[in-house]
Amino acid sequence: MTLVDRDRGETPDAAFDVAGALGRLDRAFGGHQWTIAVSGGVDSMTLATLAHRRLAVRPRMVHATSPAVPSEARGRVERHAGAEGWWLEVIDAGEFADPDYRANPVNRCYFCKSRLYGSIDAVIRAAGGGLVASGTNQDDLGDFRPGLAAAEERGVRHPFVEAGIGKAAIRGLAHAHGLDFADLPAQPCLSSRVETGLAIQPADLAFVDALEQRLRGAAPDGRAIRVRLRHGGVAVETDCGEALWGRLGAIAEAACAGAGRPFLGVERYRMGSAFLKGPL
Repeated sequence: MTLVDRDRGETPDAAFDVAGALGRLDRAFGGHQWTIAVSGGVDSMTLATLAHRRLAVRPRMVHATSPAVPSEARGRVERHAGAEGWWLEVIDAGEFADPDYRANPVNRCYFCKSRLYGSIDAVIRAAGGGLVASGTNQDDLGDFRPGLAAAEERGVRHPFVEAGIGKAAIRGLAHAHGLDFADLPAQPCLSSRVETGLAIQPADLAFVDALEQRLRGAAPDGRAIRVRLRHGGVAVETDCGEALWGRLGAIAEAACAGAGRPFLGVERYRMGSAFLKGPL
């Protein structure tokens, strides 16, 4: 079984071994009591599902909700939790109370994850302890991810990393277990759409969330859609073919006109491009 990572275009050199990956993941889990941070993306959802189905000690799942979390993510988490019988807690991590986070420096994710893991620490201390896991995978280690420093400070574990599992293998595990989100495109937090140096505002994130939902309705399933808030206005990035750009642009231009925001056009999707323009 050969898999292509749809977010990176990478194909593993060898056929994917489901049993081998599960064995390595089981060893990474061990016999501990786990609390798993579930964002609603394919990585953390797959990790939580496998932990719930395979571990003798029932894990706790924690989902943090805030204006930066896409509205579809909470619904996805709650629906799957109900279907699987998860032990789920929904919390407010409180990152918007942190002025460093709202200022949106280049290491904004550090402040977000510090708040998140601090809130999860409070949950597990009240419940008697245990280990915290994230859905970080092997491929993430090559990206600029300030949140990993916050995770290290809090002692957060990354079972996929410990098992040597990357994004393509996660999708393979999700397919092998019949998970309907296996092909879900990457969905980072809404604050990642805001260009570095622009303050993070809940109203701006609500605009992004609503417009992205409308644009996804006009695009093929599984294609990347990002509404970028830049110093000069609003841009749409997508990996859809250019034949669709006119349709997506018309939707976005109308939404921007209604909100009194300049529309900058449709561009080719670039991962992490919110960090590439504007002051740090």
